[in-house]
Amino acid sequence: MKTTAKTLANWQRIYAMSFASVYPMYVAKAAKKGRTQAEVDQIIRWLTGYPQKSLASHLAKGTTFEAFFGKAPKPNPARKQITGTVCGVRVEAIEVPLMQEIRYLDKLVDELAKGKPMEKILRG
Repeated sequence: MKTTAKTLANWQRIYAMSFASVYPMYVAKAAKKGRTQAEVDQIIRWLTGYPQKSLASHLAKGTTFEAFFGKAPKPNPARKQITGTVCGVRVEAIEVPLMQEIRYLDKLVDELAKGKPMEKILRG
């Protein structure tokens, strides 16, 4: 994916956003399809390596996306198996690592909302 100056500027705005401000949208998207907050949390923990207590702490502190993914204790190596499109862009083609991590999460939440079994979402 070719990144332009405009794209990078938009991404900088996303990086500075509080993860906690977007988290309820992930939960709401899953809930509309009968999935749970616990499943969203499981996906986030699988992707980043954060334990539940640390995830809750980051949500309470209003940690930015940049800090949240930048300080992830143990990013799952299996996340590289995540493929497909989010907002018309192939996640595996995103060249900027931080944006790719964010889009991995978006893709996993999309899969959850589409009813995919957790074992497949977590690349098990």
